[in-house]
Amino acid sequence: MLNRRLFLAASATLAAPRMVHAQAAWPSQPLKIIVPFTPGGSTDLLARVIGQKLEPILKQPVIVDNKPGAGGGIGASQVAKSPADGYTLLMGHIGTLAFNPSLYPKLPYDAQKDFTPVALVATVPNILAVNPAVPAKTYAEFIAYAKANPGKLHYGSGGNGSAAHVATAYFCAKAGIDCVHVPYKGTAPAITDLLGGQIQFVLTGGPAVLPRVPSGALRVLAVSSKERVAFAKDLPTVSEAGIPGFEAIQWYGLVAPAGTPKDIIERLNREINSLMDSPEIAKNLETDGAIAVKTTPAAFAKHIDDEIKLWRDVIVTNNIKVE
Repeated sequence: MLNRRLFLAASATLAAPRMVHAQAAWPSQPLKIIVPFTPGGSTDLLARVIGQKLEPILKQPVIVDNKPGAGGGIGASQVAKSPADGYTLLMGHIGTLAFNPSLYPKLPYDAQKDFTPVALVATVPNILAVNPAVPAKTYAEFIAYAKANPGKLHYGSGGNGSAAHVATAYFCAKAGIDCVHVPYKGTAPAITDLLGGQIQFVLTGGPAVLPRVPSGALRVLAVSSKERVAFAKDLPTVSEAGIPGFEAIQWYGLVAPAGTPKDIIERLNREINSLMDSPEIAKNLETDGAIAVKTTPAAFAKHIDDEIKLWRDVIVTNNIKVE
C-alpha cells in the first residue's frame, strides 16, 4: 500500500509540469473581440482589421462579435463579466471607457476596475460632414446657416451618449448653434439617413464618412483634431476655422477582463503594437481616416484615467444627457 501511494505521488509530481505547460499554451482556442456597437461604424471596422491580422500571428481564429446597446454598455458589461483568460476582448473606445462613467449613474461596469488595458490602437479625428443639400460649402458658411436657422438642423449619432453625440453636443455649445440630436442604433444607420437627407450633418469618425466623399454623396467641412491630418490635408480644423483650441477626437483600444494574466496582456500588446508598426496597416487605417498609435498597457491605463477626468468636466459643464 505504501509503495502504491509513493507511486501515485510521484506520478502526480511528474504530471504537474505538463499540466502547467498546457495551461500556459495560450492561445489554444479562438479569440473573440466584442464590439459594443452595430456593424459598419469605426469601432467595428477597426476591430475587424486588427482581428484579421492577428489570426495568422496567433494561429487561432479571431471572431468579431457585435453586441450593441446602452451606449456600448451591454457589450462592455459582457466582457467585464467574462473569464479573465485572454480569450475575450473588448474593442473599447472613448465612449465606453471615458464618457459612460459620467453619463450613466448606474453603469453595469467600472471602466477603471473591471478591465485590464491591452493596447491603444488608433485615434480617429471626427469629421464634420453634411448632406449636399445643406447650402454650405465651408465651415464658416455652415455656422452662419445654422445660426440663421436655429433648431432646423438635425445631427445624427450612434445613440444617446455615444462618442458622436457627446462630441457634437460639445461642438454645438462651443459654436453657439442650436441643433437637434437624432440618436440611432449605431453609426451606420445614422450615415444612411444622412445620405438620404433625413438628417443634415454629423460630427463623427472619418471611417464612416470619408468613403462617401469622392462620389459627392457627402461634403466634409472640418476636422476636430488640433492639427490638420495627413489623409485630408486641405480640410481645416475646427480650431483654426472658428473655435480656437477645440479638439474632440475618438480613440480606440483593446481591453481584457480584469485579472487577465500579465504574460497574456504583454503578448497581445506586443503583437498589436507590431501590427500598428506595419506600413500596410498604417496606410489602410489612414485611408479610412484613422491614425495608428502604440502604447504600453500602463500608458493606456493612464490615458483612460485622464480622459475620464477631462470629459467628465465637458459633460457636466455642457449638461449633456443620455435621455
